[in-house]
Parts: sequence; C-alpha cells; structure tokens
Amino acid sequence: MSKSNYALRLQPSLKQAAERIAASEGTSLNQFINVAVAEKLSALETEDFFRSRAKAADRKAFLAFLDGAGDEPPAEGDRE
Repeated sequence: MSKSNYALRLQPSLKQAAERIAASEGTSLNQFINVAVAEKLSALETEDFFRSRAKAADRKAFLAFLDGAGDEPPAEGDRE
C-alpha cells in the first residue's frame, strides 16, 4: 500500500483530545486520524448512496408492497 504525507494543522485542543483518545485506544495519533478520516468518508459516501437510491425509488410500488404485508400480529419473540 502506498502512503502519502500531508502536513496537518490542528488546533491545539483538537490535537490534545485526539492524542488522549488515541492513547486510550492503544493506537498512534496517525492511526487515529486515518481511521477518523476513513469513517467520515464512509459516512458521506453512504449518505450519497442512499440519496441516489431514494431518487430512483417508486413510491407506489413501495406502498403496494406494504399493503401486501398482511395484518398478522408479530410472532412470539418478535415483540421485544
């Protein structure tokens, strides 16, 4: 895996908090920042995915699907 360097400027309070959490998780600040960026990218890409799926949705088909679900009460064990 190739890596690239980037000089990151964090406000001192953010850096201290990130260092504290990284240490409590037993990881380096670098690894903590890598994971944080990956999590943020994943969240944004997931949001984009669901927005694009929602645009292609067929509301009538969805409502018809729900109408066919039936009126049976939940099975035992499904209530909790």
